[in-house]
Amino acid sequence: MAPKTARARRLGIALRTHREAAGLTLEAAADEINSTRSTLSRYENAQTLVSPATVRALLTSYGVDPADIAAAVQLAKDARKPGWWVSYSYLLDQRTIDFIALEAEATGIANFEPSVVPGLLQTADYIRGVMRGGPHTLTDEQVEQRVQLRLDRQQRLSGAEPPILDAIIDEGALLRPVGDRSVMSGQLQHLLKVAELPNVTVQVIPLAAGYHRGTRGSLHILEFADPEDPIIASVETVAGQMVLDRPGDLRTCAKIMEHLRTVALSPAASRDQLLRLLNER
Repeated sequence: MAPKTARARRLGIALRTHREAAGLTLEAAADEINSTRSTLSRYENAQTLVSPATVRALLTSYGVDPADIAAAVQLAKDARKPGWWVSYSYLLDQRTIDFIALEAEATGIANFEPSVVPGLLQTADYIRGVMRGGPHTLTDEQVEQRVQLRLDRQQRLSGAEPPILDAIIDEGALLRPVGDRSVMSGQLQHLLKVAELPNVTVQVIPLAAGYHRGTRGSLHILEFADPEDPIIASVETVAGQMVLDRPGDLRTCAKIMEHLRTVALSPAASRDQLLRLLNER
């Protein structure tokens, strides 16, 4: 199954929008290209990559303007280009591949973590500690492969066109030892350093805040440059990562993230808290 990238999602939305504007059902539209309702539904939901030729045939049958057809065909070509994460696909489940593909195109990332330092801000030694304490028994080689994958994900933060990252961390995650004392000290120092990047904001929710709406699990919200790309959210469950894109779910997630920002210390106060935690080690 192909990863559900932002480009693939945008193309699926365009196909559905043009079909509905033409007044065609899935069945009628599929008949136009000798396909099936289920196949066309997978195209529109970005569950299956659609070829540029099929895009052209579909939109031509819908009577779409040639300029719009050309734009959609180009989008179909772009959606088929492999991302940097393809070489790691054998390590990952489909949900994680989908999330990394979306994250790689996001221009804004908001992330709350209650139990660990956010993955995009973890040091190599911290990642090793997390991987060795995970639910699967991994060989040293498998651990190092996953360390490199996560470090590669982090490259965008200091790249040419970095995303805006708002990271909110529960203090409990900073107090929980991962690895030995030097690993945690290095991780806290790294958080202080990365928080100086103009595109990165780090906030800490103090234990004194008590129970809050984020204590149930991690939350990601991704935003994209194209206004036609709706935001998506991702939550961590015992069954793995779950990507959410239904409007109701997105509104709930956005409200929770806003609540967490208000519960968290300011970026300046968070820096002071990180310094205190580092000095106490």
